[in-house]
Amino acid sequence: MNHLIANHILIPEIGRMLAEGKRVLFTPTGDSMRPFIEGGQDKVVLLKKQKVRVGDICLAQLPAYPDQQLCFVLHRVVAVQGEQVTMKGDGNIRGEEHCMKNDILGTVVRIETPWGHRKWITNGWIWRTLCRPRWFWLKVYRHTIRKYMYN
Repeated sequence: MNHLIANHILIPEIGRMLAEGKRVLFTPTGDSMRPFIEGGQDKVVLLKKQKVRVGDICLAQLPAYPDQQLCFVLHRVVAVQGEQVTMKGDGNIRGEEHCMKNDILGTVVRIETPWGHRKWITNGWIWRTLCRPRWFWLKVYRHTIRKYMYN
């Protein structure tokens, strides 16, 4: 039986378990990591890693704005400059998030389909270079591949 738990409750608990050195398996929601992670369907396994590298898919706590609760994302690292980390969802055409290295709670080490098969984790360099035509490939994925894989 699946239960939906609010992010502001779930993610800090995941962060605590990762800080203790535990592996955490959970099902992320949202479409921002399509086509590599299908929200609400695929499961990810997270570990706390010492180094954050470009291409890693990380769970991060973003700086909260005064009128919002804490914000969390599971996105790919696109740049690291000193302690500053820039992230972007693979399914996002534009928009980036910025945080510090110590805001990274964990790194995805495995992606599983609903049927228990492992997906291949890449560093996404080809996908990142397709930034301009990315909208086209996302549309193709949404209307063809996803339809046959997940329905």
